[in-house]
Amino acid sequence: MWNQFQTDEYQGMLAETVTITGYNNEPVTAYYSRPLGEGPLPGVVLIPHVPGWDEFYREATRRFSQHGYAAICPDIYCRFGHGKPDEIATKARTAGGVPDESVIGDCQGAINFLKNQPNSNRKTRVIGTCSGGRHSFLAACQAQGIDAAVNCWGGRIIVSKEELSPSQPAAPIDYIENLSCPLLGIFGNDDHSPTPEEVDKLEEKLKKLGKNYQFHRYDGAGHGFWYYHSELYRPKQAMDSWNKVFAFFEKNLR
Repeated sequence: MWNQFQTDEYQGMLAETVTITGYNNEPVTAYYSRPLGEGPLPGVVLIPHVPGWDEFYREATRRFSQHGYAAICPDIYCRFGHGKPDEIATKARTAGGVPDESVIGDCQGAINFLKNQPNSNRKTRVIGTCSGGRHSFLAACQAQGIDAAVNCWGGRIIVSKEELSPSQPAAPIDYIENLSCPLLGIFGNDDHSPTPEEVDKLEEKLKKLGKNYQFHRYDGAGHGFWYYHSELYRPKQAMDSWNKVFAFFEKNLR
Protein backbone atom coordinates (compact mmCIF):
# COMPACT_ATOMS: atom_id res chain seq x y z
CA MET A 1 0.00 0.00 0.00
CA TRP A 2 1.07 3.60 -0.59
CA ASN A 3 3.59 5.01 1.90
CA GLN A 4 3.49 1.88 4.07
CA PHE A 5 7.19 1.11 4.50
CA GLN A 6 9.65 1.13 7.36
CA THR A 7 12.03 4.09 7.24
CA ASP A 8 15.02 1.95 8.25
CA GLU A 9 14.57 -0.73 5.58
CA TYR A 10 16.96 -1.04 2.66
CA GLN A 11 15.51 -0.13 -0.74
CA GLY A 12 17.07 -0.13 -4.16
CA MET A 13 16.10 -0.89 -7.72
CA LEU A 14 17.54 -1.27 -11.19
CA ALA A 15 15.73 0.09 -14.24
CA GLU A 16 16.85 -0.18 -17.85
CA THR A 17 15.76 -0.74 -21.42
CA VAL A 18 16.04 -4.33 -22.60
CA THR A 19 15.11 -6.31 -25.70
CA ILE A 20 12.55 -9.11 -25.50
CA THR A 21 11.11 -11.49 -28.07
CA GLY A 22 7.65 -10.26 -28.99
CA TYR A 23 4.98 -10.89 -31.58
CA ASN A 24 6.08 -13.04 -34.53
CA ASN A 25 9.43 -13.64 -32.75
CA GLU A 26 10.42 -10.05 -33.45
CA PRO A 27 12.76 -8.07 -31.14
CA VAL A 28 10.86 -5.54 -29.03
CA THR A 29 12.32 -2.86 -26.80
CA ALA A 30 10.96 -2.84 -23.23
CA TYR A 31 11.49 -0.86 -20.04
CA TYR A 32 12.34 -3.24 -17.20
CA SER A 33 12.72 -2.45 -13.51
CA ARG A 34 13.10 -4.65 -10.44
CA PRO A 35 14.01 -4.29 -6.77
CA LEU A 36 17.55 -5.18 -5.78
CA GLY A 37 17.66 -8.36 -3.75
CA GLU A 38 17.30 -12.08 -4.18
CA GLY A 39 13.52 -12.31 -4.47
CA PRO A 40 11.55 -14.27 -5.41
CA LEU A 41 9.60 -11.48 -7.10
CA PRO A 42 6.12 -11.39 -8.62
CA GLY A 43 5.94 -9.87 -12.10
CA VAL A 44 3.85 -7.10 -13.65
CA VAL A 45 3.44 -6.34 -17.34
CA LEU A 46 2.31 -2.78 -18.12
CA ILE A 47 0.62 -2.23 -21.49
CA PRO A 48 1.00 1.42 -22.57
CA HIS A 49 -1.83 3.67 -23.69
CA VAL A 50 -2.54 5.56 -26.91
CA PRO A 51 -0.32 8.54 -25.97
CA GLY A 52 2.52 6.09 -26.51
CA TRP A 53 5.39 4.38 -24.70
CA ASP A 54 5.84 7.49 -22.63
CA GLU A 55 7.36 8.87 -19.44
CA PHE A 56 4.21 8.22 -17.42
CA TYR A 57 4.52 4.51 -18.12
CA ARG A 58 8.20 4.45 -17.23
CA GLU A 59 7.43 6.10 -13.92
CA ALA A 60 4.55 3.69 -13.33
CA THR A 61 6.87 0.76 -14.04
CA ARG A 62 9.30 1.99 -11.38
CA ARG A 63 6.43 2.57 -8.95
CA PHE A 64 5.58 -1.12 -9.07
CA SER A 65 9.22 -2.02 -8.44
CA GLN A 66 9.20 0.37 -5.48
CA HIS A 67 6.44 -1.87 -4.13
CA GLY A 68 8.34 -5.10 -4.68
CA TYR A 69 7.54 -6.19 -8.23
CA ALA A 70 9.63 -6.99 -11.26
CA ALA A 71 7.87 -4.80 -13.81
CA ILE A 72 8.19 -4.53 -17.56
CA CYS A 73 6.56 -2.29 -20.16
CA PRO A 74 7.04 -3.35 -23.79
CA ASP A 75 7.14 -0.73 -26.54
CA ILE A 76 4.13 -1.94 -28.47
CA TYR A 77 4.66 0.98 -30.89
CA CYS A 78 8.23 0.10 -31.88
CA ARG A 79 7.23 -1.25 -35.29
CA PHE A 80 6.26 2.29 -36.29
CA GLY A 81 9.81 3.51 -35.73
CA HIS A 82 11.56 5.51 -33.02
CA GLY A 83 11.31 9.13 -31.95
CA LYS A 84 9.44 11.15 -29.35
CA PRO A 85 6.58 9.11 -27.79
CA ASP A 86 3.82 11.34 -29.15
CA GLU A 87 5.37 11.32 -32.64
CA ILE A 88 5.38 7.54 -32.82
CA ALA A 89 1.89 7.28 -31.30
CA THR A 90 0.64 9.65 -34.01
CA LYS A 91 2.14 7.40 -36.67
CA ALA A 92 0.37 4.43 -35.11
CA ARG A 93 -3.00 6.23 -35.02
CA THR A 94 -2.58 7.36 -38.63
CA ALA A 95 -1.98 3.73 -39.64
CA GLY A 96 -5.18 2.63 -37.89
CA GLY A 97 -3.66 1.68 -34.54
CA VAL A 98 -1.49 -1.14 -33.27
CA PRO A 99 -3.02 -4.49 -34.30
CA ASP A 100 -4.47 -6.40 -31.38
CA GLU A 101 -2.58 -9.58 -32.31
CA SER A 102 0.70 -7.65 -32.23
CA VAL A 103 -0.01 -6.25 -28.74
CA ILE A 104 -1.02 -9.65 -27.37
CA GLY A 105 2.10 -11.20 -28.86
CA ASP A 106 4.33 -8.54 -27.29
CA CYS A 107 2.51 -8.97 -23.98
CA GLN A 108 3.10 -12.72 -24.14
CA GLY A 109 6.77 -12.07 -24.79
CA ALA A 110 6.95 -9.81 -21.72
CA ILE A 111 5.23 -12.47 -19.59
CA ASN A 112 7.69 -15.10 -20.78
CA PHE A 113 10.62 -12.77 -20.08
CA LEU A 114 9.53 -12.18 -16.47
CA LYS A 115 8.82 -15.84 -15.75
CA ASN A 116 12.25 -16.85 -17.08
CA GLN A 117 14.15 -14.55 -14.72
CA PRO A 118 16.01 -16.43 -11.94
CA ASN A 119 14.40 -14.30 -9.21
CA SER A 120 10.81 -14.79 -10.47
CA ASN A 121 8.12 -16.36 -8.30
CA ARG A 122 6.42 -17.45 -11.55
CA LYS A 123 3.35 -15.28 -10.95
CA THR A 124 2.58 -12.48 -13.40
CA ARG A 125 -0.22 -10.04 -13.97
CA VAL A 126 -1.03 -7.38 -16.54
CA ILE A 127 -2.28 -3.83 -16.20
CA GLY A 128 -3.08 -1.09 -18.67
CA THR A 129 -4.87 2.24 -18.86
CA CYS A 130 -7.05 3.62 -21.65
CA SER A 131 -6.32 1.50 -24.77
CA GLY A 132 -3.89 -0.42 -22.57
CA GLY A 133 -6.81 -1.28 -20.28
CA ARG A 134 -8.64 -2.72 -23.27
CA HIS A 135 -5.52 -4.67 -24.21
CA SER A 136 -5.10 -5.87 -20.62
CA PHE A 137 -8.60 -7.34 -20.71
CA LEU A 138 -7.92 -8.89 -24.11
CA ALA A 139 -4.61 -10.37 -22.92
CA ALA A 140 -6.33 -11.88 -19.89
CA CYS A 141 -8.62 -13.69 -22.32
CA GLN A 142 -5.98 -14.71 -24.88
CA ALA A 143 -2.44 -14.78 -23.48
CA GLN A 144 -0.97 -17.60 -21.40
CA GLY A 145 0.42 -17.40 -17.86
CA ILE A 146 -1.52 -14.42 -16.49
CA ASP A 147 -2.49 -14.73 -12.83
CA ALA A 148 -4.43 -11.45 -12.50
CA ALA A 149 -5.39 -8.51 -14.72
CA VAL A 150 -6.29 -4.86 -14.20
CA ASN A 151 -8.31 -2.84 -16.68
CA CYS A 152 -8.14 0.90 -16.00
CA TRP A 153 -10.91 2.67 -17.94
CA GLY A 154 -10.36 0.61 -21.08
CA GLY A 155 -12.88 1.59 -23.75
CA ARG A 156 -14.02 -0.27 -26.86
CA ILE A 157 -14.38 -3.61 -25.09
CA ILE A 158 -17.98 -3.59 -26.26
CA VAL A 159 -18.31 -2.43 -29.88
CA SER A 160 -20.62 -3.04 -32.80
CA LYS A 161 -19.56 -4.89 -35.95
CA GLU A 162 -19.54 -1.56 -37.78
CA GLU A 163 -16.85 -0.25 -35.39
CA LEU A 164 -14.42 -3.11 -36.04
CA SER A 165 -11.30 -2.55 -38.13
CA PRO A 166 -8.33 -4.51 -39.51
CA SER A 167 -6.31 -3.67 -36.38
CA GLN A 168 -9.26 -4.48 -34.08
CA PRO A 169 -11.08 -7.29 -35.91
CA ALA A 170 -13.13 -8.48 -32.94
CA ALA A 171 -14.73 -7.01 -29.82
CA PRO A 172 -12.79 -8.06 -26.70
CA ILE A 173 -16.03 -8.99 -24.96
CA ASP A 174 -16.42 -11.78 -27.52
CA TYR A 175 -13.53 -13.56 -25.75
CA ILE A 176 -14.87 -13.10 -22.23
CA GLU A 177 -15.63 -16.78 -21.71
CA ASN A 178 -11.86 -17.42 -21.93
CA LEU A 179 -11.12 -15.10 -19.00
CA SER A 180 -9.42 -17.43 -16.51
CA CYS A 181 -7.86 -15.06 -13.95
CA PRO A 182 -9.18 -12.50 -11.45
CA LEU A 183 -10.00 -9.13 -13.03
CA LEU A 184 -9.92 -5.69 -11.40
CA GLY A 185 -11.66 -2.78 -13.09
CA ILE A 186 -11.03 0.92 -12.32
CA PHE A 187 -13.47 3.40 -13.88
CA GLY A 188 -14.54 7.03 -13.66
CA ASN A 189 -18.25 7.71 -13.69
CA ASP A 190 -17.75 10.83 -15.83
CA ASP A 191 -15.95 8.87 -18.56
CA HIS A 192 -17.24 8.72 -22.14
CA SER A 193 -15.17 5.72 -23.22
CA PRO A 194 -16.17 3.52 -21.54
CA THR A 195 -19.43 5.05 -20.44
CA PRO A 196 -21.00 3.91 -17.16
CA GLU A 197 -23.58 2.06 -19.25
CA GLU A 198 -20.84 0.13 -21.06
CA VAL A 199 -19.24 -0.75 -17.73
CA ASP A 200 -22.65 -2.01 -16.57
CA LYS A 201 -22.92 -4.27 -19.61
CA LEU A 202 -19.42 -5.66 -19.04
CA GLU A 203 -20.17 -6.32 -15.40
CA GLU A 204 -23.47 -7.98 -16.27
CA LYS A 205 -21.64 -10.37 -18.61
CA LEU A 206 -18.97 -11.15 -16.00
CA LYS A 207 -21.65 -11.91 -13.41
CA LYS A 208 -23.58 -14.11 -15.80
CA LEU A 209 -20.48 -16.20 -16.49
CA GLY A 210 -19.49 -16.40 -12.82
CA LYS A 211 -16.12 -14.72 -13.37
CA ASN A 212 -13.88 -13.55 -10.52
CA TYR A 213 -13.86 -9.76 -10.73
CA GLN A 214 -13.97 -6.49 -8.76
CA PHE A 215 -15.07 -3.14 -10.20
CA HIS A 216 -14.45 0.21 -8.54
CA ARG A 217 -16.15 3.30 -9.94
CA TYR A 218 -15.38 6.87 -8.96
CA ASP A 219 -17.64 9.90 -8.93
CA GLY A 220 -16.01 13.16 -9.97
CA ALA A 221 -13.53 11.35 -12.21
CA GLY A 222 -13.47 10.86 -15.95
CA HIS A 223 -11.02 9.28 -18.36
CA GLY A 224 -7.35 9.15 -17.37
CA PHE A 225 -7.71 10.33 -13.79
CA TRP A 226 -4.29 8.87 -12.85
CA TYR A 227 -2.50 11.19 -15.27
CA TYR A 228 -0.95 13.73 -12.91
CA HIS A 229 0.67 15.53 -15.86
CA SER A 230 -2.72 16.54 -17.25
CA GLU A 231 -5.93 18.32 -16.27
CA LEU A 232 -7.62 14.90 -16.08
CA TYR A 233 -5.89 14.14 -12.76
CA ARG A 234 -8.05 13.56 -9.70
CA PRO A 235 -5.66 12.99 -6.77
CA LYS A 236 -8.13 11.57 -4.24
CA GLN A 237 -9.67 9.08 -6.64
CA ALA A 238 -6.30 8.25 -8.16
CA MET A 239 -4.61 7.39 -4.88
CA ASP A 240 -7.56 5.39 -3.60
CA SER A 241 -7.59 3.29 -6.77
CA TRP A 242 -3.79 2.85 -6.75
CA ASN A 243 -4.16 1.35 -3.27
CA LYS A 244 -6.88 -0.96 -4.54
CA VAL A 245 -4.53 -2.12 -7.30
CA PHE A 246 -1.75 -2.85 -4.80
CA ALA A 247 -4.17 -4.72 -2.53
CA PHE A 248 -5.45 -6.72 -5.51
CA PHE A 249 -1.89 -7.66 -6.48
CA GLU A 250 -1.01 -8.65 -2.94
CA LYS A 251 -4.03 -10.94 -2.76
CA ASN A 252 -3.49 -12.61 -6.12
CA LEU A 253 0.24 -12.67 -6.79
CA ARG A 254 2.38 -13.30 -3.72
